[in-house]
Amino acid sequence: MKTFHLRVISSDKIFYDGQCENLILPIEDGQFSVLAHHENMVVAVEIGELHLKTPEGEWITAAVSQGFAEIINNRVSVLVNAAERPEEIDVKRAEEAKQRAEERLRHKQSLQEYYLSQASLARAMARLKTSKHKHWNI
Repeated sequence: MKTFHLRVISSDKIFYDGQCENLILPIEDGQFSVLAHHENMVVAVEIGELHLKTPEGEWITAAVSQGFAEIINNRVSVLVNAAERPEEIDVKRAEEAKQRAEERLRHKQSLQEYYLSQASLARAMARLKTSKHKHWNI
């Protein structure tokens, strides 16, 4: 299968840098797939799960936060605030963050606080979902 160069960068590390056959990104209204020779564009990445398939056929999954992906000339750069493999996720900490966010959402708060609480809840839920499966197959 044809490949493209992929670089996934989070605020604290380079998560992945190499060839890729297929990239699936979380976007506002679902998932967005990128294959080799995709049309040039920029896409907003939302909180959720990123999946990438290496040339060896291995799927790598990551919980990602918001960011964007730039597709230019068969090269894809994904910049996100955070990217974590399932084995890197502290499940207990994610559960606690989920509970705190749910509690904050139950209280009356400003619109800005509401959106921050909503984002915290989405991040915690994405991390918990990603931590439950180590392998992803199509």
